[in-house]
Amino acid sequence: MKKTAAKKAPVKKAPVKKTAGKSTAAAALVPRRPKVKVDPFAVGDKVVYPHHGAATIVRREKLEFKDEKQDFYVLEIATDQLIVRVPAASAVERGVRPVISKSKSRQVFQTLRGEPQEAGSNWSRWYKVLTEKINSGDIFQVAEVIRDLDYAQKIKGISPALKRMLAKARLIIISELQFSLNISEEDATKRLERALPKVETPEDA
Repeated sequence: MKKTAAKKAPVKKAPVKKTAGKSTAAAALVPRRPKVKVDPFAVGDKVVYPHHGAATIVRREKLEFKDEKQDFYVLEIATDQLIVRVPAASAVERGVRPVISKSKSRQVFQTLRGEPQEAGSNWSRWYKVLTEKINSGDIFQVAEVIRDLDYAQKIKGISPALKRMLAKARLIIISELQFSLNISEEDATKRLERALPKVETPEDA
């Protein structure tokens, strides 16, 4: 008689122990790269500072502020012959931005040619809206201020305070157009004047 071969019992493999802790520990040993702060501006850049207009960053300075040394951009304002210092770490939050491109400047002229918005009966509310626009640093909103005040001045006249606001808005726009289009202050002024809506006054009739 043939002997039946005895079946071998299957060999059980020992369970593999998970070493999640080791991988976490190993990851902790890998040195983390320090975050590199990106400097948004450099010396020589043409920028815009709200309520002052276009400026050139002429240098950086390290000054003591709130009991610690901080980096500051030194801005030379194009039209006011004014020097402004802005903390480098918060320049963007304070509204400092690059000068607009040539294509954007064409959109500014389109805004100037647009339909003027009149004050209506609530002059105090209108004055507040215009002030917010001129302080926004947005060149398109400043263009709206010029368009609306220029129209109001030609139609029925405006107060001395609004005349000062109009003059300030013109300086802001002209200074940025100078840098954006690489033209003189005189040429920027002429282009602005040509873009404004023509108003027929009683004397012209």
